[in-house]
Amino acid sequence: MSYLKSLPTDTTLLQVFQKFPAPASRLLDLHELVMRAPSAFDAGERELIAAYVSGINECEYCHGVHTVTAEAFGVPEGLLAAALADLDSSPVDARMKPVLAYVGKLTRTPSKMTDADAEAVFAAGWDEAALHDAVLVCALFNFMNRMVEGLGIRADAAYAKTSGVRLKDGGYAGLARLLTS
Repeated sequence: MSYLKSLPTDTTLLQVFQKFPAPASRLLDLHELVMRAPSAFDAGERELIAAYVSGINECEYCHGVHTVTAEAFGVPEGLLAAALADLDSSPVDARMKPVLAYVGKLTRTPSKMTDADAEAVFAAGWDEAALHDAVLVCALFNFMNRMVEGLGIRADAAYAKTSGVRLKDGGYAGLARLLTS
């Protein structure tokens, strides 16, 4: 139930963005840059990171939408649930496990990050640019999770599917074009 009384009780994030288009436009530009610009991580891997962070934060809205988006980019169905249940024994690619462990720790206990955490990412074959990109995705979705939860935004599985497919097909720039619709 949305805490914004001027919007319907079943308000979506798109409706909030449409009500407040100036900050939403800039926020979606940042999303497009972080989630779709060239990176060591492909779009599916970045959506995997976003959904994983959102799952840790128990943000059902973001976790649902970005799980669908990750799966639309080829992340196997059920992988996120397995990773959240037990990352070490999950079928997540060995190269991605230290990245997810890193963003998981950064989400849960940011002040406890160490050189060893970064070294595990580097040992898996990622470089500094990849670590930077993973941190940006993590930070962006910690922000978004707080925004969604702070505004009381909820959605069912049908909306997550619609929104996830829309993000896969049009990216965040496509979502920005809906601000004036």
